[in-house]
Amino acid sequence: MRFKKLLSVSLAATLALGLLAGCNGSKAADPEQEKVLRIGVLYGGYDDSYFRQQYTDVYEFTHNVRIEVVPAIDQSQYRYQDYSQPYVQPDYLDSMKKIMTGSNPVDVVVTDTSVLNQLIKENMVKQLDPMIQEDKFDTSDFVPAVIDGIKDLGEGSLYALTPSFSSSALFYNKKLFTDAGVEPPTDNMTWDDIFNLARRLAKGEGKDRVYGFAFSRYLGSDPFWDMQSNYVNSLQLKTFDDKAETMTVNTPQWTKVWETISKLAKDKIIPDSNSGMMDGEWNPVTSDLFLSGKVAMTIGENYYVNEITDANNNASKIKNFTPVDWDVVTVPVHPEKPGIGGSIWLSNTFAINSAAPNAETAWDFIKFINGEDWAKLKSRSNSYEMLARKSYIQPKMGLDYNIQAFYLLKPTPPTDPKQEKLMSEKPGLYSVTDSGRRFFQEVLENKKTPAEALKEWEEKGNKMLQEIKNNPKTQFQEDGTPFVPEEGAAAGGVVFKG
Repeated sequence: MRFKKLLSVSLAATLALGLLAGCNGSKAADPEQEKVLRIGVLYGGYDDSYFRQQYTDVYEFTHNVRIEVVPAIDQSQYRYQDYSQPYVQPDYLDSMKKIMTGSNPVDVVVTDTSVLNQLIKENMVKQLDPMIQEDKFDTSDFVPAVIDGIKDLGEGSLYALTPSFSSSALFYNKKLFTDAGVEPPTDNMTWDDIFNLARRLAKGEGKDRVYGFAFSRYLGSDPFWDMQSNYVNSLQLKTFDDKAETMTVNTPQWTKVWETISKLAKDKIIPDSNSGMMDGEWNPVTSDLFLSGKVAMTIGENYYVNEITDANNNASKIKNFTPVDWDVVTVPVHPEKPGIGGSIWLSNTFAINSAAPNAETAWDFIKFINGEDWAKLKSRSNSYEMLARKSYIQPKMGLDYNIQAFYLLKPTPPTDPKQEKLMSEKPGLYSVTDSGRRFFQEVLENKKTPAEALKEWEEKGNKMLQEIKNNPKTQFQEDGTPFVPEEGAAAGGVVFKG
């Protein structure tokens, strides 16, 4: 296996050598002295081969540079975690700052937009615009949603670049629309537009029910969290205030959200966790609501294209499966947030540490992996991510679909790292958010109105927040009973206080 791996990397580098040598106007490396470039990544561990194959192998092969990958969070530690103890969310921002400072700081910082946003605010990464202008590095071919999304973090300036991104779009079943005599969705529709279409597509009863829309394609998914992640987050509604002292859910905007989504669920326009879709004979696509023809529209990631294509290509091997004729449009938007779909994730932005010992080499590397030749090379692989350069974004496997739907909208602004830090320091806050599930279920069961349920969630949440304020280590059992894990509890059990 090791021989095959080395052979694969060597062949790839050899094939790329002629293409990439000196690309993007990179300065010739000093043949007499090998340089060391330290790259800080958000998390990693004992095996960094995937990151190296994706981003660094070809650069090392074509330049006289040795690359060291330094994880801010060493995930290998979790192999030895005592799972009887509560999980504590790591502080990604603080961990990244530690490897950016000290006697041997990293040169390049690879992180998500949430951490990058705070690093920019604290002047810990270099502005790239002067270097881009000096080297005439062309960014005009970058997907606007990607480049503008990064600029928004720097108040109009670029502090990072990314060669790839992930995204979502609204997948729809063309045959179901044709059979219903309904015009299919188009780009830039609002959520209400999509919900209205969904009502016209829903039909049938029991196990034969076809739903108009699903937030998630997975059978038995949780409607509360589906609503939170796909609908509430793009509105940037908060469950509690920035100090985590007061609930913020008892508002007209929250009430409107719960009224809208609960009515769709009760009218069986969208499925819920009790939809009973597993009735009948099982096949490999039974758990996928879209592939099994049980929903007309659903939100899916860009790599879902691979799964649909794979199922369609193997249709003859799947009992009772008919290939899906599909296409995509942009995810729905809220009228309050036009042009912002929350569908683009920039998980690997590359920036230069303000304290980088080798800033010039760091910039040369960032130019290299964000350049046109690198994009050309990567466009030949069937990656789970999309390339940031528009010229090299092509439909997969020769298919014909609306691929622009994946990058027309601007991403939702990232979560404030201070909020993530708060969640890390006070792990019980996750339970405060999760406690809303019970109240939403009571709405679905017609036991409470959305306004009544949200008021009760506010009251319950405020009590939980007070417990956390009294002791930040407080966590909660499923019934909401508070407990505090005792520090140093013996492995094999957790000792609770109070």
